[in-house]
Amino acid sequence: MSSYWLEDDRPAFPKRHLSGRVDVAIVGGGVTGCSCALTLADAGLRVRVHEAREVAGGASGRNGGFALRGAAAPYDAARAELGADRAASLWRLTERALERMAELAGDAFRPRGSLRLAADTEEAKSLKAEYEALRDDGFAVEWRPELDGRLADRFHGAIFHPPDGSIHPARWVRRLAVRAAEAGAEIREHDPVGGLEELDADQVVIATDGYTHGLLEPLDRAVKPARGQVVVTEPLDSEYFSCPHYARYGYDYWQQTEDLRLVLGGFRDSALEEESTAEEGTTPGIQARLEAFAGELVGRAPRITHRWSGIFGVTDDLLPLAGQAPGRDRLWVSCGYSGHGNVLGFACGDLVAQAILARPAPELSLFDPAQAL
Repeated sequence: MSSYWLEDDRPAFPKRHLSGRVDVAIVGGGVTGCSCALTLADAGLRVRVHEAREVAGGASGRNGGFALRGAAAPYDAARAELGADRAASLWRLTERALERMAELAGDAFRPRGSLRLAADTEEAKSLKAEYEALRDDGFAVEWRPELDGRLADRFHGAIFHPPDGSIHPARWVRRLAVRAAEAGAEIREHDPVGGLEELDADQVVIATDGYTHGLLEPLDRAVKPARGQVVVTEPLDSEYFSCPHYARYGYDYWQQTEDLRLVLGGFRDSALEEESTAEEGTTPGIQARLEAFAGELVGRAPRITHRWSGIFGVTDDLLPLAGQAPGRDRLWVSCGYSGHGNVLGFACGDLVAQAILARPAPELSLFDPAQAL
């Protein structure tokens, strides 16, 4: 079955054809590539986007539809690793990105917050530590020790993150692409890039997240592909979950759509070696776990209408690589979001574009590719 998100009606893209050499060629028509293209085209540069499938056809149209602030590591862990100032800068960057998404996305974004749940008492201690770190640094956050509804007696407390929300990822990224095309960018769908030497551009941006293999060898080593599997149910009889939920340190995640379908992903930790792959596909073991968990959450076995997987890129420190490739004056990268690409991809695409325009933001130093390439 195909992604539920990709079944959304495709918008009509303005037809652009830029002859000859362009200022910037972008490899990848997902959220990063479209964000980067919009910023560059708005500034008057000649931009060409090369997408192997269709806009949002990769991870940008195959994820769980979460729009979360921060990065893959919890805030307290990021603060210990990066230092208080740099961690806070990263979280504020993503909060600003969420605000801009709300302005640009229209009905593709629903600002409902998110609920990170503790599956056991040990995870509850971890969540409480993150809550206290966020609170102490002045971020909006709520600790919920008691849960009700279908969460009662199943989870051991939760953190509510007010800035977060739900995103219809394919609709959102396609709208970004339309804006970029209206600003003058050429978007070439079904146009795979076999090598960087094929690109007729002054500068190049690799914006392919988990689909990076074969374009830049150091990037292949630094960004490992990982597969996430998802199921979607028939519309349910009620809204049981009013915002995105995630538990077991993010390994399980679910939300309901506007038409009350349950979108549920996770359990990749039950087969980590098998799921460390760039091969799209579903497996019986994880699909069975997803179906069983859907039944537990709903109280019955709902009919599954969609199944799919998406590939995302993971780095050793769980932070993206965004910026100029070491030793390559004309080459830029932005990938490796470790499962948080809906917001970080949007933010990093813009950061790279701003740097190309010779107005680099200080936050870009958080993701310096020289640390890993």
